[in-house]
Amino acid sequence: MSASKQRIGLALFAIYLVVYGGFVLLNAFAPDVMKLEPIAGVNLAVVYGFGLILSAFVLAVVYGFINRSVGATHANEAAQREIKS
Repeated sequence: MSASKQRIGLALFAIYLVVYGGFVLLNAFAPDVMKLEPIAGVNLAVVYGFGLILSAFVLAVVYGFINRSVGATHANEAAQREIKS
């Protein structure tokens, strides 16, 4: 795996870690907040949990899209080096 793909993966992981950490900290230190019902009688814990699942999927798609772009850039650079030599 290239270093640029690793950096991208770690950055996206850090984003998810912050979001997940917020969920854990909210449950640990403000459990009453998780009882609030922001959407149609569904409590915040459920909404936040589904949001975590959705955000993991979105970050995976973003990772794939970015890496496809990075891979195409590296392939183009390699082709240019091949032409020059």
